[in-house]
Amino acid sequence: MTGRFANSIIWRYRYFILTSIQSDFRARVTRSKLGMLWIVLSPLSQVVIYAFVLSSLMSQRLPGIDTPFAYSIYLMAGFQAWFLFIEIVNRCLTIFIDNANALKKISFPRIALPIIAVGAAILNNLIFFVLVIAAYLLIGYNPGWSLVWYPVLLLVTSGLAMGLGLVLGVLNVFMRDIGQMVAILLQFGFWITPVVYTIDVLPENFREIVKLNPMFWMVDNYHRVLAYGHMPNFTSLTGAAVLAVALLGLALVLFRKASGEMVDVL
Repeated sequence: MTGRFANSIIWRYRYFILTSIQSDFRARVTRSKLGMLWIVLSPLSQVVIYAFVLSSLMSQRLPGIDTPFAYSIYLMAGFQAWFLFIEIVNRCLTIFIDNANALKKISFPRIALPIIAVGAAILNNLIFFVLVIAAYLLIGYNPGWSLVWYPVLLLVTSGLAMGLGLVLGVLNVFMRDIGQMVAILLQFGFWITPVVYTIDVLPENFREIVKLNPMFWMVDNYHRVLAYGHMPNFTSLTGAAVLAVALLGLALVLFRKASGEMVDVL
């Protein structure tokens, strides 16, 4: 019933959601002189920094990618997953606090807010994806048919991030320390997820711990699909999808139970 209710609300207010996503995008693009470049400059700068610092060390650990730009290819694939994840989590974490006035003064389905936030993050990530593929082709690398799995990876990563972000976002309304804690945990999470390194650089005992990290499952699959041109690991992809559904269900239950109290607290 809860999922059916959410789906009916999303469908009924689909035009409001789509126009809000467009407005978010236009606001980011039209209010700056560099426009759309700001969407890709931040992730691109991180790719360049890590490629410059670690390229000579890591390229020899990527025998499956036969190009001098192997590490850059590996980096861009990993960051494709990580940037989507953290943007959605961060948006959902503060979505209710940032829109406190609208929640108090305007009558609209509150569940539309996280849908808009996730839609805007996906749009930004798609722009970065186009840039990544353009960069791949520019250096003479083509992932090939494996790209057909990209929409699946995008959907599962978005669901995982949205579920986690909304659970934390609801809690953050009542316990503002949650926001500070998440910022620290995301930094820690980045370094226990093989985005800028391969898992074989870790001590063997620690590898088994890292493999329990759901974002390892997703980043590993992005590397498989975008960097190595292989099919995803269906076991880890299915596990991530099941976890995403569970987190989304928990988030929706928490949201419906706490939505009335949230307005008073805000």
